[in-house]
Amino acid sequence: MTQGGTKPHTTGEQRQPRVVIAGAGMTGILTAITLRQAGIRDLLILEKRSSLGGTWRENRYPGVACDVPSHFYSYSFAPNPDWQRRFASGEEIQAYFERVFHTYGLGTVTRFNQQLVHSEYRRGRWHLKTDCGHTYQADFFVCATGILHHPCYPNIRGLDSFEGACFHTARWPQSAPVDGTRVGVIGTGSTACQLIPALADRSQHISVFQRTPQWIMRLSNPGFGPTTRLALRRLPSLQRLVRWSHQLLLSHLFSKAVIGRKVPHWIISTLCKLNLKFSVRDPVLRRKLTPDYTVGCKRLIINSEFYRAVQRDTVSLETAAIRKVVPKGVVTDDGKLHRLDTLILATGFRPFEFMRPMVVIGEGGVTIEQQWRHKVQAYRSLLIPGFPNLFLMLGPNTPIGNFSVIAMSEVQVNYLLQLIQQWQQRRFDAVSARTSAMEAFNQSLKAGMKGTVWLGGCQSWYLDKDGDPAMWPFSWQRWVDEMAAPQMDHLRLHRYGNG
Repeated sequence: MTQGGTKPHTTGEQRQPRVVIAGAGMTGILTAITLRQAGIRDLLILEKRSSLGGTWRENRYPGVACDVPSHFYSYSFAPNPDWQRRFASGEEIQAYFERVFHTYGLGTVTRFNQQLVHSEYRRGRWHLKTDCGHTYQADFFVCATGILHHPCYPNIRGLDSFEGACFHTARWPQSAPVDGTRVGVIGTGSTACQLIPALADRSQHISVFQRTPQWIMRLSNPGFGPTTRLALRRLPSLQRLVRWSHQLLLSHLFSKAVIGRKVPHWIISTLCKLNLKFSVRDPVLRRKLTPDYTVGCKRLIINSEFYRAVQRDTVSLETAAIRKVVPKGVVTDDGKLHRLDTLILATGFRPFEFMRPMVVIGEGGVTIEQQWRHKVQAYRSLLIPGFPNLFLMLGPNTPIGNFSVIAMSEVQVNYLLQLIQQWQQRRFDAVSARTSAMEAFNQSLKAGMKGTVWLGGCQSWYLDKDGDPAMWPFSWQRWVDEMAAPQMDHLRLHRYGNG
């Protein structure tokens, strides 16, 4: 990556862009590989930490795993026949990304321990600065910073007064004091449902503080034996078939269930309710674990161990609200002191931060804070009016849900690549979304939300400050179709005469 203010490289009639990618997680790795395969060589990945991996580097708590089948949670160009289980562990996924990163030689274009703190667009170029004082310029700036990387800490009185170890699951210490201790876990979302069974055999006692019960769907997690892995390795068509079957299941059952299709939603609802009924014997405990909202309103939890763990004698489910934290433990509204040695915060993330706290300045000195002061929005979840040549990967209204984030990112990368290729052909010097196009796009999303389960009476991280789900209310196929090619009349094309 060339520093300084020189003009873009030219090769004949086709310009070669300089691209900076923020983040060496799943999407950053994908973007770099895709651009390289398209012949774009002048690129740089800036990673704030000392290693790659993003979500899978940050989350190292016991039991961490993906709730998307592993053969679908893989790059389409880098299948992995050696997955150990249907739902891969976090450690195995991290190893997969490290292997792909090194196989494609991304180490030479990655700078670790360089967090972007300031980015400013001036006449066709992004001027970037890291926390260690390095500066860069780029024709295109790709924010692959992810959505679940800012831990959400609960606002509980006295939390700082706790005398034992207290930490968020995304900040799991190397030697966490959980063996043989009295552990408190705040939260019962996806993370807690993975963590609690993993700690049940290790801790003296676990107090689970539940604010809202979750719908849980039981799916087994069988291992892939040596024979199966050998067959997958020798028969690429079999790998493709397995991947396709998982995609089919998720796109036609899970994805359609949450957008309000009656039959898929009935199937998912029935499976979740039967799972609770037959898994939890005690009727009192079952009532505590029964949500009062529509199945799928919160992210559906895929888990086969939590109900078993929460019924153990060494695990207690506390449904009284937390009044305060004191030096020796947690006091609930019923006045009971729950004595603890370790307090674990399984309280999720702040999903609407995206690239922040980075300062991002677009045209006319407008900051991203000013642009988003009323609402966090983007056109096609990717482009922000007034911020030319900036691509926000996995932006608001990306169809996250219970689907493969890798598949979503591959669709987005193909879209941005088409725009970069048009830049190479000198059709414009910079591109951004028209405000009118973004407003129309978001109006169509809002109208589409009316039949979805996300308005089914719950509070979830899907909802923005206005209570609007930042999700995709249509089918997966519609997402693919609408992202297949840019609608150029929706975009502002800038010309500066560079190169």
